[in-house]
Amino acid sequence: MSNAVSALQGVSSAGYVGVREMGLQGMITLRGDLSLAKIAKAVKSAVGVDMPAQRGINLKDGKGAAWMSPDELLLMMAYQDAEATVAKLQKALGNTHSLVVNVSDARAVFTLTGERVREVVAKLAPVDMATFTTGEIRRTRLAQVPAAFWMSGGDEITLVVFRSVAQYAFDLLTTAAAKGGEVW
Repeated sequence: MSNAVSALQGVSSAGYVGVREMGLQGMITLRGDLSLAKIAKAVKSAVGVDMPAQRGINLKDGKGAAWMSPDELLLMMAYQDAEATVAKLQKALGNTHSLVVNVSDARAVFTLTGERVREVVAKLAPVDMATFTTGEIRRTRLAQVPAAFWMSGGDEITLVVFRSVAQYAFDLLTTAAAKGGEVW
């Protein structure tokens, strides 16, 4: 059996905003009718948070649920817990029309830190970062690639991309955050 490694193995860059690949993160795609009480109960049991509102994200103690579309959630947990969480969800959902898939190895996670993280993302994504708040998630594009991101702290953004474009996303983010690239 091989050892799992993250897409860029923790690479980081220090510009006027820091960019760091966060390593392995457990992630599960859950698709189904999100209005069903059975799905809400399974999510709460699996990751310990309530069902998020539209374009919302609920996180607690390294676990959480993010609204990705009207019939899709992204559930997050420790990497080593993902397979067991899939089994738990599948058991809880039983015959409920749903799809539960471990996508941990197909994603890369970055954290951007610094006073002007909003500015860096605004250079790359068509999102009004001036009104973007904690508790919201956006599923959009980062230049030419799909991405999702949320405010994970006052001066911190967490961003998820497909593993196959991790290097491209890192290069975009570090270029946008390079010293001398500040916009006032």
